[in-house]
Amino acid sequence: MPPKRPANSNPSTPSKTTTTSSSSSTQHTKTPSSSSASSSSSQSSNNPQVILQQLWSSYQRRTPQRVKLIDVFMGFLVVVGVLQFVYCVLVGNYPFNAFLSGFSATVGQFVLTASLRIQTNPENKDEFKTVSPERAFADFVLGSLILHFFCVNFIN
Repeated sequence: MPPKRPANSNPSTPSKTTTTSSSSSTQHTKTPSSSSASSSSSQSSNNPQVILQQLWSSYQRRTPQRVKLIDVFMGFLVVVGVLQFVYCVLVGNYPFNAFLSGFSATVGQFVLTASLRIQTNPENKDEFKTVSPERAFADFVLGSLILHFFCVNFIN
């Protein structure tokens, strides 16, 4: 049986570990590998407002217009789903099958739209080589028609 590799020989750890062995004890001393200059920059990058501003500016710069439009529709579906749920909690769900049908239509449409976003995003061309954007949209429309057909029939 080959000998086990010691735990401190893992190359992916960012800090250096020195081991001193004596006859009855083992001492571990860690030395940090970062300097004080990088710690001040990491404190400013941990600010949530700075992170959100960088995320938003990167999204505005790098995201194509079609994907942004899909994202707006997905946001609309989230708002509709939350409104349906709040209405159900506050007012009641007397025709419960109507609530289930509407809420499941919203969630199902969100899932179909997320699938469309993934398939039509230019950054995912390598993942979906055989699926053209037109084919993805046709699948989205067909799936939406089937979803809404079942939801309308569920209402009675």
